[in-house]
Amino acid sequence: MSLRLATFNIENLMNRFDFSGYRNQLNEDRTLALFDIQNEAEYRLLEQARTIAQSDDTRQLSALAIAATRADIICLQEVDNIEALKAFEYGYLFKMVGQGYRQKYTTSGNDSRGIDVAVMMRTETEHGEPIEFVRMTSHAYVTYEQFGLHTPELAALGNEPNERIFRRDCLEIDLKVGGKPLTLYLVHFKSMGPPRNGLDGRQASMPVRIAEAQAVRRIIEERFGKDHAADKSWAICGDMNDYRQRVVIGGDSFSGYQFDVVDDAQSCLNVLTAGGFCENLVERRPELDRWTLFHTRGPQERHLCQLDYILLSKGLAARNANAVPDIIRNGQPFRTPFPTGQEVERFPRVGWDRPKASDHCPVAVTLDLA
Repeated sequence: MSLRLATFNIENLMNRFDFSGYRNQLNEDRTLALFDIQNEAEYRLLEQARTIAQSDDTRQLSALAIAATRADIICLQEVDNIEALKAFEYGYLFKMVGQGYRQKYTTSGNDSRGIDVAVMMRTETEHGEPIEFVRMTSHAYVTYEQFGLHTPELAALGNEPNERIFRRDCLEIDLKVGGKPLTLYLVHFKSMGPPRNGLDGRQASMPVRIAEAQAVRRIIEERFGKDHAADKSWAICGDMNDYRQRVVIGGDSFSGYQFDVVDDAQSCLNVLTAGGFCENLVERRPELDRWTLFHTRGPQERHLCQLDYILLSKGLAARNANAVPDIIRNGQPFRTPFPTGQEVERFPRVGWDRPKASDHCPVAVTLDLA
């Protein structure tokens, strides 16, 4: 009995407009920055027009990326609310896949922008096994103090003991697939952000992601028992905003690109994989071929990296020893440099920078739950 599981940061699946760019230049879209806008009322009209004009192409591409996963269950990040998810699935995805994702679940987490984690599921797998929703548990309320995870490093970042650990949530979804239990943990960890305290954005925000990873592991161990948790059937799916390797990019499109793998010793992923607790299935792919995101701040700072994960419990990974995930890159913009041999045919209407399916790539894998 097989199940196709996927994860995808769909990037700002919103059903509302964000007008904060009028007062905060960091939030202003670069298109509107080209124009001399006289007042906030004019800005709001133009922002509405811009958003609507760009959204149709973007969501067609997002739907194509999801359709390409062929997933029975897909975990999503950056979803505004259930109504946005329903409108997207009905208006875009259903037209492409025919068989809808009728089961949809999300809940409000802690993100200041209101972007949450979510899951969409078919009523049965491709092979006709029923997918049954059992229950959903949010852990958005957990604080550093409750789990004993507050540290001086967190204090230096301004995080108080009574603050919530998860920047979004750790959403626990219990399922039965063909009668077999499976628990999913949907996460979207703290973003790297800008440099601060003399550190780059990744290192400055690392203590928060480490605490989030520690909290996820504790939730799983408390649920299944510390001595037996790794043997149960569960998966952690989502955008962890961290990596253990980068593919650093040199050169340019005229002289040719160079791609060099660089290991990064410190990562929040180490908290979860320590002691064989779970396995990052994407690491079964070749080192140059594990990336799910292209990061750039200009020619001097460019790399490919994995931010999107399907981590399987030790027992589930062992039962799927030959399972190798697919990474769907057809929705990436043309500005993304691909290592030699990895080039793909882009979806129709993908642009140089936008429209695109997302800044992230979906990850999907076929699992045996028997």
